[in-house]
Amino acid sequence: MSFCSVVEIAGEVRAGRVTARAVTEATLSRIQRLDGDINAFTAVTAERALAAAEAVDTDIAAGRAVGPLAGVPFAVKNLFDIQGLPTLAGSKIRRKAAPPSRDATLVQRLTAAGAVLVGALNMDEFAYGFVTENAHDGPVRNPHDPTRIAGGSSGGSAAAVAAGLVPLTLGSDTNGSIRIPAGLCGVFGLKPTYGRLSRQGVFPFVESLDHVGPFARSVEDLVWTYDALQGADPAGDPLCVRDAEPLADRLDTLAEHPLRVGVLGGWFQQGAFPDVLEALARVADALDAGSTVTLPHAQAARAAAFCLTAFEGGKLHHDDLAKRAMDYDPAVRDRLLAGALLPDGVAEAAKRFRTIFRDEVRDAFQHYDLLLAPASVCPAPPIGQAVMEMDGVPVSVRKNLGAFTQPISYVGLPVVAAPVNRPGQLPIGVQLIAPAWREDLAFAAALRLQRASVVAAHPPTRAL
Repeated sequence: MSFCSVVEIAGEVRAGRVTARAVTEATLSRIQRLDGDINAFTAVTAERALAAAEAVDTDIAAGRAVGPLAGVPFAVKNLFDIQGLPTLAGSKIRRKAAPPSRDATLVQRLTAAGAVLVGALNMDEFAYGFVTENAHDGPVRNPHDPTRIAGGSSGGSAAAVAAGLVPLTLGSDTNGSIRIPAGLCGVFGLKPTYGRLSRQGVFPFVESLDHVGPFARSVEDLVWTYDALQGADPAGDPLCVRDAEPLADRLDTLAEHPLRVGVLGGWFQQGAFPDVLEALARVADALDAGSTVTLPHAQAARAAAFCLTAFEGGKLHHDDLAKRAMDYDPAVRDRLLAGALLPDGVAEAAKRFRTIFRDEVRDAFQHYDLLLAPASVCPAPPIGQAVMEMDGVPVSVRKNLGAFTQPISYVGLPVVAAPVNRPGQLPIGVQLIAPAWREDLAFAAALRLQRASVVAAHPPTRAL
């Protein structure tokens, strides 16, 4: 069952050909055997998982209806609330926090759909990073090469799927924290439209940029999961007020949807490694992409996203920094302290500029249904590497892996991160970027690419 899909597992369980308990036991055994090499999990909820699996099996045996994700194991980034388990958010200072009395909304929705929670996943402290080299829990290792990073901040979420530990995970994306690890680990990820999925019960980082979404090994799995996660939650997340129509029952129609695709150039290719540009060109050719699209203010949008991140993150952590600064990961602490010193005017200017950049992007979508860009500037760097070269200039790895994702987060657009089919090579991902509230268009492109074998998630190149 290690690399079975969400759709396959749910179908087998609902048909009674395998029990949810058997699936759960196999999953827990695989995590126990293999996660020492990956370091994706920070907690395994075995007792809860087995009880949930038994409940699914009992319902099936009694002839009662079960959810579309019946028996599917899943895990969540450890900033999602799990009843009875402290919400760490990758930190030391929350180790003794009072456990929440209820699950986060999205955990509840997956559970209601029949999925079985098996644990919590490693991440960059307080989601502030692109590498998941956590000072307290250790680095997450890329299943394709354990000497390399998994990306971040949802590194545990991406690596757990890539290694076949679970078929489905949840993560968060503020500046690229779903798209970067999805690309570096060779799996699919969804950053939905800002406000599409509820953030209730998710420890915040930057309220004006935070998104949540799933990781999986196929587009179909991502769509089925997206359907289960959808739904307004105004009481839990005031921004989550829209319902959306399910997509899983019209996958074939989606794949045939005509698309006008533009390739983002300028900033979105500046400094990209040659194999990243080669992968991008292959995807563009498969989608019959049109001319290159330039967003003149992309670099400024990235700078504005940096300012909002530092300002809001610093303000959120101001009191804890004053009391327990030395308990923070040093790489995170220094940036939060700097952000806490920024004047209010910086954030206000960054928010005002969003209107200018949003109009610029909206103009591009007058001519295209979808925009295409790399998910990261390079394949996964080695763990511990502090500096890399972009166009021959030494730059920080931690700060620059998100160069191509941050401008998109800034205006809250939906993106499917898709792994380019490169068997035997380090994974590279692309961003399939759609207009706001049009996740269906990003899924349509991903399905077309997957069916043409241009994008695909593959088992790790090393034996697991």
